Amino acid sequence: MSGSSMSNDWGRIVESMELSATDHGTVSRVIRSRRSIRHYRPDPVPAELLRELVDLALEAPSSFNLQPRSVVVVTGEQGRKALTEATGGQPHPQEAPVVLVFVAESGAWREDRGDIWEQARLNDAWSERFAAAMPEDVRAFHEDLHTRDLGREYAVKDAMIAASFLMIAAHAAGLATSPMNGWDEAEVKKAIGIADREDLHIALLVPLGHPAETRVHPGRRGRSLTVFQETYGR
Repeated sequence: MSGSSMSNDWGRIVESMELSATDHGTVSRVIRSRRSIRHYRPDPVPAELLRELVDLALEAPSSFNLQPRSVVVVTGEQGRKALTEATGGQPHPQEAPVVLVFVAESGAWREDRGDIWEQARLNDAWSERFAAAMPEDVRAFHEDLHTRDLGREYAVKDAMIAASFLMIAAHAAGLATSPMNGWDEAEVKKAIGIADREDLHIALLVPLGHPAETRVHPGRRGRSLTVFQETYGR
């Protein structure tokens, strides 16, 4: 290898290390400074930014890449009013210009997900053999979950991961969110038009908008109380 080639390779390695350090610092600051906001200004969220944030949420990983989660974007006055009532009149959905409803799809494994397998093939992410085996592997895995009444739980996990991606991305874009878990599921489902779907479940409501308040970090428990090595407990 020539000296010039070695120099170029080393330059790329150094550049990659510097980029990695920069990315880590940025992500760390975003995560550590994010707060849950209850009050919002009425300023609208630009449509292109909203689209980008939802796209980033959908980049979240999921079991088997089945992607058994969807996002319902609610911006209309009637929809937000219905969600406000479903949350017992809490201020978040009343004030935020956008409320995102993360829906878990426990019956997704029964549906045709051929587009997922095909996209993985086209991207050279999966081998032909792996992609061909995926439908049967998914069926066997989820049939076992179904017999143990764990289908809803697994789908909700995937939806929650997507919601977490959204909240971090929103804060990085200068917007605020608040994960809401206090709502009547039947009323939320009615508000977004899925009242009759037993295979769909509400994972989380996430108001999104410009913050109208500043909240102080309430603190976290010490690592010695929450982080353990190898086995749970001290």
